[in-house]
Amino acid sequence: MTMKRRRQLSEKQLGYLMILPSLILVILVILWPVTQSFWNSLFDYRLNDPARSQKMLNAHIDMERYVNDQYYIPNQLESLENNTSNGEIQDTIEQIRTGINDYHEELVSDPEVAEKVDTINEMLNNYEPVNDPDLKYLQVDNDFANEYRDTLAGYEEELQQLSETSDNQAEALSQASELIGSTKESILKSNFIGLKNYGKYLQDPRMWGAMWNTTVFTVVSVFFELIIGLCVALAINRAFKARGLFRASVLIPWAIPTAVSAMMWGFLYDGQSGIVAHYFANIFHIIPDDSWLLSTSDGAMFSVIFADIWKTTPYMALLILAGLQTIPGSLYEASEVDGAGKIQQFFKITLPLLKSAILVALLFRTLDAFRVFDLIYVLTGGGPANGTESISIYAYKTLFAQQNFGEGSVLSVLVFLAVALISVLYVKLIGSDLFEGRTK
Repeated sequence: MTMKRRRQLSEKQLGYLMILPSLILVILVILWPVTQSFWNSLFDYRLNDPARSQKMLNAHIDMERYVNDQYYIPNQLESLENNTSNGEIQDTIEQIRTGINDYHEELVSDPEVAEKVDTINEMLNNYEPVNDPDLKYLQVDNDFANEYRDTLAGYEEELQQLSETSDNQAEALSQASELIGSTKESILKSNFIGLKNYGKYLQDPRMWGAMWNTTVFTVVSVFFELIIGLCVALAINRAFKARGLFRASVLIPWAIPTAVSAMMWGFLYDGQSGIVAHYFANIFHIIPDDSWLLSTSDGAMFSVIFADIWKTTPYMALLILAGLQTIPGSLYEASEVDGAGKIQQFFKITLPLLKSAILVALLFRTLDAFRVFDLIYVLTGGGPANGTESISIYAYKTLFAQQNFGEGSVLSVLVFLAVALISVLYVKLIGSDLFEGRTK
């Protein structure tokens, strides 16, 4: 009994060992990028804003900018103090110069910070950019950073007020105010905001509009692709002359790259020269006019759905055809002997035995349709008036067009959660009977 138990344990361990590479791959390829996106979403992280171009849990100082300003501030203030005869202005400048010097001395009292300042000074004198993040950004205490920023903001305002009342030193005072303001901006506050971005987007009408557009596109396109794909699969599953050529021709739309097919449909939908727009409007009378397809929200949504159905129905038909090939012909022969007609055979034999193939086809196509990007982006760009903007396009625009990685990561995480929810619903609600049947 002991030997048998040991063998069972070793087999179990061997099983875990065999799936370990797959688990590692899943973690690296799927979970790690999602984790990184979630981490980015907790920050006000924007590449187009120098104050938010880094993820900072604590306050930091942009040392390149700070050291450069510190090189000019003492000379600027001393020059102002020497060139004015107004005692009030002299006292104010003296107070500002002393205050800035005190904060600077406190900062460089740390030998490591002083060494960094000397290194950056040397690089700036040699006109070398400071590209090393460890050298460029210095983490400081949050209280010190806030106090220093508030003090500099007060000095900036004082000098600006003096420039408005002074006649002969107005320009110099204004320049000193701007220089101190630049130093203030070099002290970067923590941009960690927690879950605020999620609260913002859960109340964002544009996000919900993009989610609704994605849902409508997914439900309608997948529904028609399933129905038409099933009919095509049943047709090409029968034996007839030139069946191989017909099967190959059916797959042509699927073989065309999505971006190419989107551009092709853009020409066909064009209100002035598009043949599809002309036929739909003037021959079949299913649209109001030639320009309706790409100039209105409803028309654009119809256009992208129609193009997607044309493009991906062959894929659905191929998956269902693979399922049809697994159904034994003897079942149909036996049912004919029992007097079953074609309709009864379809609902009693074909459809039940196609459940696994249909499940796989629906799952793949639903996930693919929900993540739609290239077709809509090339064909309509998400317009007009965001009428066809999907959640993936909204995330792309936020991430790359606006370079807002914090908010864009929120949308990426929401897409992942929606896709995960769809997968769970398919497996639990649609595939439960199928998987239970296999385990019995």
